[in-house]
Amino acid sequence: MNPQRIPPEIQAIYPFESRWVRIDGLGMHYVEQGLDQGRPTVLLLHGNPTWSFLYREIIPRISPVCRAVAPDYIGMGLSDKPAHEAFYTLENHTRILGDFVDQLGLKRIVLVVQDWGGPIGFGLALARPGLVAGMLIMNTWAWPDPSHFHASVLPWRMMHAPFAGAHFFLRRNILVERGLYLSTSRAREKLKHGPVLDGYRLPFPTLESRIALLAFPRNIPLKPGDLNWERMKRMEEALPGLSCPCRLLWGEKDNVFPPENAGRFQKLLPACAPPRWIPDGSHFVQEDAPGEIAEEVLKLLDQV
Repeated sequence: MNPQRIPPEIQAIYPFESRWVRIDGLGMHYVEQGLDQGRPTVLLLHGNPTWSFLYREIIPRISPVCRAVAPDYIGMGLSDKPAHEAFYTLENHTRILGDFVDQLGLKRIVLVVQDWGGPIGFGLALARPGLVAGMLIMNTWAWPDPSHFHASVLPWRMMHAPFAGAHFFLRRNILVERGLYLSTSRAREKLKHGPVLDGYRLPFPTLESRIALLAFPRNIPLKPGDLNWERMKRMEEALPGLSCPCRLLWGEKDNVFPPENAGRFQKLLPACAPPRWIPDGSHFVQEDAPGEIAEEVLKLLDQV
């Protein structure tokens, strides 16, 4: 997407220069701000149905002391969007993120992850020993067994069905139109209507542009033998081998990844600090608590 086509009311709250790299012949969009100043680059990873817009209030808070980079996965945000659902796998997203890191020449990073940013970012960290100097982990998961939310017939298991999933995710764009609103707390009012909601709508104007939004939930394993079950099992088993400093920040009102997930990470990761709880924060905690997240990033940068 041409950055000049971003409406001024959205550009006003997302005031970054759009940049792209080409990977597998596809344009991958990202924004960045700040200089490294001898510190690791902070790599901010989003989930579904979000994009780098999710970090618009965090980047300016941390960029005075570091280089902050927020990419859009292929299929998301302003990146190119292949038309084949089979392209959008956890393995592919992780591989492409590694290529992105190489193209930017990043040698030492701090990962900030939430939602799908967790499995994608952890996959990168495990594949590249020594690359990740620290991690801030928020409202995500890294194991095969599904949360109660994902295991329930309504609303989630139904989305794996061919017609129901396509209807709700592609035709109705339900994750953007209702999911963001229902998965925030402090920020809920600004996701009812206005420029913030329009910012999330912007990359997904057509059915064809929403294929990744449907592919992500279909990548969540629900039982042994499902796509990614073994991959997530291996990920959980390997996480204790990550010795970098880790911090946890968790929106307690998240019905997708509830607070006990934070405790599970604390047990898995040997250098993990106790969670910082956001009692009135929900799943998309970047919308609910950008200031608190920035504080945790800055603390982590002082540790590494």
